[in-house]
Amino acid sequence: MKAWILDSTDSGVRLDQVPDPRVTSGGAVLRMLAVQVPAYTRVLTTGGRGGIATPTVLGIGGIGRVEAVGDDVQTVRPGEIALSTGFLSTGRVSDPEEVLLGWTGIGGRGISTAATDAMRRVWRTGTFAERASMPASTLVALPGAEHYADLARLAFLPWLTVAGGGVERSGMGPGDRVVVTGASGQLGGATVLLVLSRGAGTVVAVGRNVDSLERLAALDARVRTVRSIGDRAADAAAMTDALGGDADVTIDALGPAPTADLTMAGLDVLRLDGTMVLIGGVRQTLPIPYDELMHRRITLRGSWMASNETAFRIWRQIESGALDLSALDVTTAGLDDPDAVLSRAESTSGLGFVALLP
Repeated sequence: MKAWILDSTDSGVRLDQVPDPRVTSGGAVLRMLAVQVPAYTRVLTTGGRGGIATPTVLGIGGIGRVEAVGDDVQTVRPGEIALSTGFLSTGRVSDPEEVLLGWTGIGGRGISTAATDAMRRVWRTGTFAERASMPASTLVALPGAEHYADLARLAFLPWLTVAGGGVERSGMGPGDRVVVTGASGQLGGATVLLVLSRGAGTVVAVGRNVDSLERLAALDARVRTVRSIGDRAADAAAMTDALGGDADVTIDALGPAPTADLTMAGLDVLRLDGTMVLIGGVRQTLPIPYDELMHRRITLRGSWMASNETAFRIWRQIESGALDLSALDVTTAGLDDPDAVLSRAESTSGLGFVALLP
């Protein structure tokens, strides 16, 4: 089969013919149908987003048709359309360890252990390929997806799932006033779609990309946009003005940022008893005063990835029409020219993305 191979973070991605994956105990083989290529993929392949187990078939997440399952697998069935999350856990209750397959990312404290190394060694097949072998625990059957009109749009489901994990952990309810920082990125765009579908009263989308913000503003009259200028006080004041008061919830979906100012501005605008959830890729230390967090009774939560149950709930929203993906701007591509596809993906943001159709 054709697959994108990453030999090392110094080598770049190459297209190659590799043996078809074999079904193993505890796993399933998918024929990949649609996979999002995140905007930061090229940066990731050069080591800019942390360590990745190489050599590997690159790629995380995606929509596929189940071709075969291990004798002990009942999670998915041959012929079904399924979501591959790439999110693998040891399953231990007391101290679970987690990794992302075909990608960067280790859960918990982000430190490699014998367990995480073993998981990555056994499962080294990503989804930027014609077929992928995945642990059954990382797959979610999507009943009815065979009737969904545009599987390329459904390739955005992994991002919606990550966003959904953050929305659920925020406790957001109908009518709440929500700030999304980093809204002009793809994870931020997914978050805006999710909070709208779950009844947010007002959504303030904060980011830097004007085109992305305009596309978000066109989604719904409840969306108000703020273009960040990189000044904490000024950004917080602009958010407050857009909200007409304080926020009930802030969800931070920022990628790597030069400072923590915009994240902190999102904290500043929370009301008493408000909640902030961090789902992005900021690699800064947050200067949070103890007494302020205590006296304002702020809840600050981290959210990394999400459960299979969250993914299924979001699929049900999509299937029912409660979550409309028609606003997504999808560019499709094949496997034959990895460099061209990565360049195209780099130019996308917000509700725009590249869907690989292997």
